[in-house]
Amino acid sequence: MPSGAARPDAPKPARILIVAGSDSGGGAGIQADIKTVTALGGYAATAVTALTAQDTRGVHGVVPVDPGFVQQQMRVVIEDVGVDCVKTGMLHDAATIEAVAAVLDELPGVPVVVDPVMVAKGGAPLLAPDAIGALVSRLVPLARVLTPNAPEAEALTGVEIGDRGTMERAARRLVGMGCEAVYLKGGHLPGARIEDLLVAGSRIDVLAAERIETVHTHGTGCTLASAIATGLGQGLALGPAAARAQAFVQAAIAGAPGFGSGHGPTWHGHTVAPFDPPG
Repeated sequence: MPSGAARPDAPKPARILIVAGSDSGGGAGIQADIKTVTALGGYAATAVTALTAQDTRGVHGVVPVDPGFVQQQMRVVIEDVGVDCVKTGMLHDAATIEAVAAVLDELPGVPVVVDPVMVAKGGAPLLAPDAIGALVSRLVPLARVLTPNAPEAEALTGVEIGDRGTMERAARRLVGMGCEAVYLKGGHLPGARIEDLLVAGSRIDVLAAERIETVHTHGTGCTLASAIATGLGQGLALGPAAARAQAFVQAAIAGAPGFGSGHGPTWHGHTVAPFDPPG
């Protein structure tokens, strides 16, 4: 057997299909997703929903992909490579959401992680306002886990989030919309510690982490969702998958290389090649 080749009896890596937009700056979108899945030992395939001209300062242009072609990308991967978990990110508009949901309807038993991407880190809208209804009615009920941040949860539920209690209220309302579980990110709330909530049924788990004071957090939402998806695809239960995902994101933020003049990317390669900044 050639040096470095996998043994024939070695377990195959989990196949994660990412349905999301491209970030030309490499910090978020499918670029962050592929890096995350690979760093955690999975195999990433993609269906690109939109192209963005993007850097650490913001989104400078968006070119959507035809919804029918998004479906074609998904189906050829599913039919040939196979899929153990699907992660959705930027879906841009109602037609794309419907097209993606139609393919997911054909995958009973395959877990789906839905990151309801609405606004880029720099403030640019990534989801048409009239598409929120489609997201709620078609995609949320298909989610094994939904991963909104506080502003996204507010937009989906109408609950104004300012503390732990309102986070719980919003998360429970989201579960009531049909998803199996919600991982509600608490990074937008003030405090030295970040408290994320994982809500499934009547159970609420708090995943706490120390806040790292930095502007280099571009793509953390994409990264977290893809890390959870990789864990689920690998057969982890949701709790361990979520805890590993949070730890992965924290380490990626801590090792951020400091690129760009705005919200810089994190360092997804810390599991395989830790970045050691000079000085």
